[in-house]
Amino acid sequence: QVQLVESGGGLVQPGGSLRLSCAASGRTFSTYSMGWFRQAPGKEREFVGRISWSGGRLYYADSVKGRFTISRDNAKNTVFLQMNSLKPEDTAVYYCVADRVLVTTTSADYWGLGTQVTVSS
Repeated sequence: QVQLVESGGGLVQPGGSLRLSCAASGRTFSTYSMGWFRQAPGKEREFVGRISWSGGRLYYADSVKGRFTISRDNAKNTVFLQMNSLKPEDTAVYYCVADRVLVTTTSADYWGLGTQVTVSS
């Protein structure tokens, strides 16, 4: 019912910024809770943040709060993850996720294939 495709990953220096995009298919996109997870080699999957269907409610993991910002443009079926003040520990594959009800810190109904973000000098 929903397909998600991430883009915008790449290599960035510590302290730099990067913006990820997630293009979603499906006519019901605007009603879905959306979010981001990440996973680094040797580490467990980690919740990054989520955004409500209206964009009015946001929730972030403590590790990224104040540095990352999630936004969405329902007219374009797109969700964004703006990442600032990047640290080497932010290096991971980032996944866009969607849920018909609510993205939680541990689950979501739909997942993209991910995009690699590498923070290194």
